[in-house]
This record gives sequence, structure tokens and C-alpha cells, in this order.
Amino acid sequence: MKKNVLIIGAGGVAQVVAHKCAQHNDVLGDLHIASRTIEKCRQIIDSVYEKKNLKTDGVFTAHALDATDIDATKALIISTGCQIVINVGSPFINMPVLSACIATGAAYLDTAIHEEQDKICETPPWYANYEWKRREECAKNGITAILGIGFDPGVVNAYAALARDEYVDKIDSIDIIDINAGSHGRYFSTNFDPEINFREFTGQVYSWQDNAWQTNKMFEVKKVWDLPVVGPSQTFMTGHDEVHSLSQNLDVPNVRFWMGFGDHYINVFTVLNNLGLLSEKPVTTAEGLEVVPLKLVKAVLPDPSSLAPDYTGKTCIGDIVKGTKDGKEAEVFIYNIADHKEAYEEVGSQGISYTAGVPPVAAALLIANGAWDVKKMANVEELPPKPFLDLLNKMGLPTRIKDANGDRALDFS
Repeated sequence: MKKNVLIIGAGGVAQVVAHKCAQHNDVLGDLHIASRTIEKCRQIIDSVYEKKNLKTDGVFTAHALDATDIDATKALIISTGCQIVINVGSPFINMPVLSACIATGAAYLDTAIHEEQDKICETPPWYANYEWKRREECAKNGITAILGIGFDPGVVNAYAALARDEYVDKIDSIDIIDINAGSHGRYFSTNFDPEINFREFTGQVYSWQDNAWQTNKMFEVKKVWDLPVVGPSQTFMTGHDEVHSLSQNLDVPNVRFWMGFGDHYINVFTVLNNLGLLSEKPVTTAEGLEVVPLKLVKAVLPDPSSLAPDYTGKTCIGDIVKGTKDGKEAEVFIYNIADHKEAYEEVGSQGISYTAGVPPVAAALLIANGAWDVKKMANVEELPPKPFLDLLNKMGLPTRIKDANGDRALDFS
């Protein structure tokens, strides 16, 4: 049964979601995309037709929407007959969109944890601050709400579940590593919304170690990993969404997240931060204008979606999972390699957007066929990983594993 899908958001990730939904509209049905700026939605739809990515003839319509308006979102879900909502807008709208889904019976998907504009780096576990408070409400109303179904969080959560199910009897540690070894040719840019990007790195770094929350400063803990394809890569321990859910949902004493940063990024970030230009607190200029420094920086940096045509190189994202198997020490690296140029040729977006945008569409397909239509709120590690990873293999994000038996592709069919 076709479900009809509403995509909320019109950035680089939304573009990937739109293209991938179009490639599967024989299952997903009528497609709708909404954001505050309807012209951005229309441009995305035009790109779908330009790439000839609509699998069958069907509806693909743009809508103007303020997704913080719960009643407006409810009305749009009802008028379009959408039964699945893929929220790839700002994390600030997660709770209003979830409310609209609960009220209308639509399934809810997002790719990042909810944030409030005036709060940065709240205390962990972050999901317990907003999303998990609504578990009972979702279950009572039979609402499927899948949280953090991008790549990280999302696919890396499924990798952890796969390691638990297949490769490690008792997990001692999960280290999630995110490396972008690509180049966009600009002096400085973030790969996704600058406001969200910088907010991740201006607060405390939370990690789960020895079954307790530990704190560090950003760029305090460094480690170089030698990874497939991308080679030796400089990373820093960083707080991230999936640390918070994996630490609570899996019986694992150590969960850490490592993100790759070059020296140039660190230097520019440090200058901006030390000057106060990454603050979310408004300041008043000598002319009496009230300005939020972080929003000003966002306004002068390149739009992340504009990086796609010139992006080259690859990404490597995965989980190093250590523990024991059959009483012996075991270690596996489950990962994906994505290519920026290939992503642009297929959907007109760069690789970072591609890795974040394909997984929610795979999840929507699993909701449509019933495999993940669980009628409750769930993080990805609480769901069967194999059907999801099997779809990703077929949709452009193949899974590989490196362990004692070598480095190889995984086949879930």
C-alpha cells in the first residue's frame, strides 16, 4: 500500500531525500516537500525531473510551511494524505513536527536530535530531554517515530546492532569515526548548516566511558586512525547524538564519537569562537541593531548545498567495535565509503548530504512494507539492522567490514 510522503526541509539533505523518494515512488506514492521558502522546494523538484529520477508518473508538489506551527503542519499532512513525514529541516522543529504526526497518525522520521535555539549542549542523555519524554504518547497512539535515521546518527547505530547480533558476544567499546577526506575548494565552509555545525562544537564534549558520562573540551582529545581508502586520519573526540542513545540502549561501558578535522578548520573555528562570533546570544551594534553572531557567520559562509558541483574525494564513516566472541578477543570495523562526485552525478548533492539523506528513505520503505512500522518510538539500534542495511546496499550506501577475516563487502540479501 502506497503511503504518500511529506518531506520537511529544503536543504542539501532534503534534496537527496527527494531524489531517493522519487526513485521509489512506486512504493512511496505521492510526494510532497515543504519549507518556509517554497521556491527552494520547487528547485529541488525541478532537479528530480532534470535527473529523471522519478520512477513512475506521479505527484510531486511543493508547499510553503512554517513547521513550528503545529496546526499548519497537521493541516498539510491531512490535506496531502501523507502517512510518512521525513523531517530533515532544522533540529529546532523536531518537537512541533512530531506533535503534528502524533495528532494525525503519520509516521515520523528525523536525522538529528531536537535542539532549542537558546540552549547549547544540554546535559546527557540528550534524547531524554525531549524525544524520550514522548515515548508513551507515541505508543499509546500507535505512532511509529524513528529517531536519528541519518548516517551518524542512524546507520552507525545499525552497525552497532549488527556487531552485537553477529560479530561480538560482549561489547566493551564502540568508537564511531566520521572522516570526510573530500575537498570543496573553498577557503572555509561547513558541510551542513553552519549554525547546527558550530553549536555541536562550542559546548562540552560528552563521551560514555567506564559506564559514566565524561566531559572534555573540544579539540582536547586527539587520535589518528588508519582507515580503508582514506588512510591515516586526524580525529578529535566529539559529543554526538548516537553516543547518548547507544549508551542507554546497549549494555556497553564505552561509547565515543570521533570526527575528522583538518588544522585549517580548527584554526578558523578557534578564531571565530575566541572573538565571540559563534555565540547564539544576541548583541547590539553601535547603530542599535540587534544581531546574533552565529547567525551572521552562517549568513556570510557558503550555503553547504552550493559546494556540491566542485566537491571531490571520499568519506569514510563507521564503527570500530571491540569485545569478545566465543571467549576470545574480537574487533570489527563496519563502515561505508561514499564518493562526493558520484553523489553529485546521481542527485546533485555532495557526499555528506548523500550519506545523511539516503537512510531516512530506506527507513520510509521499511515502514511502508511493515518491517519497521513498529507503532512506537525507537532509536535505530532498537530495530532489526539487516533489512535496513540490505536496502542501503541497493540504494548507494554499501556496507563493508574489516576484521580478522579481511576487508570485504557485506551481503544481506
